[in-house]
Formats: sequence, C-alpha cells, structure tokens
Amino acid sequence: MKLIFLYGPAACGKLTVARQLSALTNYPLFHNHLVLDAVTSVFSFGSEPFVRLRSFYWLAMFEEAARQDRPLIFTFAPERTVPDSFIEETRAVVERHGGAVVFVELQVSPEAQMRRVENADRKASKKIHSREVLGKFIAGGGADYRPIPTNLVIDTEVLAPEAAAQAIVEALALEPLSEPHVMYPDPA
Repeated sequence: MKLIFLYGPAACGKLTVARQLSALTNYPLFHNHLVLDAVTSVFSFGSEPFVRLRSFYWLAMFEEAARQDRPLIFTFAPERTVPDSFIEETRAVVERHGGAVVFVELQVSPEAQMRRVENADRKASKKIHSREVLGKFIAGGGADYRPIPTNLVIDTEVLAPEAAAQAIVEALALEPLSEPHVMYPDPA
C-alpha cells in the first residue's frame, strides 16, 4: 500500500493534480478538505476539538487504507495548527500495516500563488480565496510548519496538472488499480 502524500502551500494545485493522479491510477482521493469541512461544521478552525478530531480522522483513514492494502492519495496544506507529530504519526500508522508513505511536494512561486488564490473554484470549495486573506495568513505565520520529508518535488508552474500527475506516476512507478474507485457501486 502506498499513501501518496501531496503537500504544498495554498493555491499550488494540490487538489487539481490529485484529481489527475487519481484518474491515471484509479487510487481513491482523500483530500484535505473532506475532513476540514466535516469538523468545521461543528468546531471552529484551530480550536482544540478541531485539531484533535482532524488528526484523528486523517490518521484513522490512513490506517484503515493501509490495513486493507488500499493505495490512497492525500492532499495536505502545511500550517501551524497541525501538530508537529502528524508526519511521524502518519508514517507509523501506515508502516504498521506494511504500507509506505511517499511525500510529493508541490511548489509554486508566491506571485503565481497570489494569482491562483482567487480562482472561483477555491471559493466554492471553502478554501482561502482572496489575496488579502492569503497575505494575512502567510504574514501571521499561518503557513508555518516544520520541514516535511520529500521524495519528489513538482513545480506546478512548469508542469500543467496532467503532466504533473504523469510525472508522479512515472517517478514513483505507480501501478494503476484495475478498477476505479466508485463511491456507490451498482448493486450486483
């Protein structure tokens, strides 16, 4: 089992690249905002219950996927409310079941990040979607996080999402699953 851990700053293209990667590999996509949206529907971002529950749900999903030998794509935006122990805990729950975590860093220049942050799809997804908010977030240390190990670096200004996903498949020698993941399979 491989957990493809795509990470990078806001508006670097994590979800866009992850969707392309999922299409190429048939790996399920467990993106960052699935849990953020669920937990923030009850608790404020950054609150103690939010931080605890977000980590709990992320780690529980990783562990069960590893237990079931199910490859998985995950997107992660490093920021200060994530516990420093999260990376080690992620590795531990996946490796405990014979899996491996592969860290793929997506990079983007600050100028491109500011241009991309106002894309309409970001607002619809409840992501940071204004230059002003992103600027305050960065200036206030919101994007601060300890260094994350990197197995592969992709510059999303140089590679379009499709090419970035293909580069990940090739660099990591990912074997596609024979069947795509479907949320609600047809009854047999």
